[in-house]
Amino acid sequence: MKIGLIGLPGSGKSTLLRLLTRGQAGGPGKARIGAAPVPDSRVDQLSAIFQPRRTVYAQLECTELPGLTPAKHAPGGGNQAARELAEALRPLEAIVQVVRAFEAPHVPHPLGSVDPLRDAQLLWEEFLLMDWSLVETRLERLAEARKKGLRHDEEVRLFERMRPHLEAGRPVRSMDFSPGERALLKPYSFLTAKPVAIAVNVDDDQLRAGTYAGREELSAWASEQEAPLVEVAALIEAEIEELPPEERAEFLEDIGLAEPGIARLARSAYEALDLISFFTVGSDEVRAWTVRRGATAREAAGVIHSDIERGFIRAEVACFDDVVREGSLTALKEKGLLRIEGKDYLIQDGEIVHFRFNV
Repeated sequence: MKIGLIGLPGSGKSTLLRLLTRGQAGGPGKARIGAAPVPDSRVDQLSAIFQPRRTVYAQLECTELPGLTPAKHAPGGGNQAARELAEALRPLEAIVQVVRAFEAPHVPHPLGSVDPLRDAQLLWEEFLLMDWSLVETRLERLAEARKKGLRHDEEVRLFERMRPHLEAGRPVRSMDFSPGERALLKPYSFLTAKPVAIAVNVDDDQLRAGTYAGREELSAWASEQEAPLVEVAALIEAEIEELPPEERAEFLEDIGLAEPGIARLARSAYEALDLISFFTVGSDEVRAWTVRRGATAREAAGVIHSDIERGFIRAEVACFDDVVREGSLTALKEKGLLRIEGKDYLIQDGEIVHFRFNV
């Protein structure tokens, strides 16, 4: 799963990326990328049972985008920078808005004051503007094509319908599209069609207190936007992540956390994208795989390898709780708890699946 971290300068994106990727993100550049393993206690329990040579957690591919200066505050409107940023965001599956709630006199806020709700709204307005610009540019090109005798009437009608919707401040994902319109939109990637989560970067005192200035207002606005909200103390959590594993839990508990920031952010991203995990187990490997809710057994097989999807025969499926209770797949089979499912079976979160295939 590919997510992008975007925020105003000084919001703490780099520190959050360091936390998520455990300091393994790529070097300096316009966009820094790193892989973030997603903690999952179910993977740990399965590894304890099967004692595999390798344990593989699900991963988030995190891209830190350059700090965004809203057009209304940028010299000359920041048009070129906005276009470049939009192009960097479009291939990503989900967007995490990083907004700042912490006060730090040595890190001046680019807008002169700390206001997480204002910053989140400014970022959202930028996404709407980027999508509106994409619609305008496409309509201009369609108009030029028409002058040359090339007609794209359906696409023109579609984009003309989208323009006032975006101008009214409403996201693309709130529109209804026919199957034909969805086919026309397939080559495009609209930012306001993507799932969005909001990461509020707080300091450790705010995290302990469970509040910060503007928290209720931001929470209400995020709910209106259907954007999951997670609070992270990126600086202190990144420092805790560098400690030996046996010491981390104690320090997390000291600042009032039951789990690390990556787990909380991953849950928000999974919620926004409507994702679930299933597991494969064995003496060689225990691994978590990610699919969209509603994925069929055959589609889940394709996440592992296209050959398994192509040659799919059946899926052997077990419930996580049954595996933990019985301690082995053999015991499940003896008790009739290992089910045989076909290609159209809908995978459920937390199931252990073994695919039979032939190519």
